[in-house]
Amino acid sequence: MTKESRALAGTLLIVLPTVMLGGASLLSLLLTDGSGYMLNPLRQNLWRAGHAHAGVYLVLALVMLRYVDEAELSRGTKRFVRLAAPLAAIFVPAAFFLSLLSPTATRPNGFIYLAYVGAAILAAGVITLGVGLIRTARRSGAA
Repeated sequence: MTKESRALAGTLLIVLPTVMLGGASLLSLLLTDGSGYMLNPLRQNLWRAGHAHAGVYLVLALVMLRYVDEAELSRGTKRFVRLAAPLAAIFVPAAFFLSLLSPTATRPNGFIYLAYVGAAILAAGVITLGVGLIRTARRSGAA
């Protein structure tokens, strides 16, 4: 693993407890009568989804880091692939959390479109990594 991948992996492992703190925050909202959280099912679903996506995308980022240095990709492309899942772990949950800040909101606001930005970045990163790994496999198989 390269120095860049190791440094990002270390950072992600340090950041991961914030997702755990988010889970504890959701639990406290469930247990607090005056929070208003239980009165809005859409808000519950989006906030739960935001929390889940953050954790899953951070774990995916750690998995991708194990492969990116083996892929036949340019240095700049490797940098993009390294950052794709962590960026998605920011954009997608932010879309879910910020689109329904008000306990009385009945529809998401414009922040919901950040989910599409995060999904596009993640898809581009995952596909790029896959192509780079296939190229590496073909090159090493021909040798």
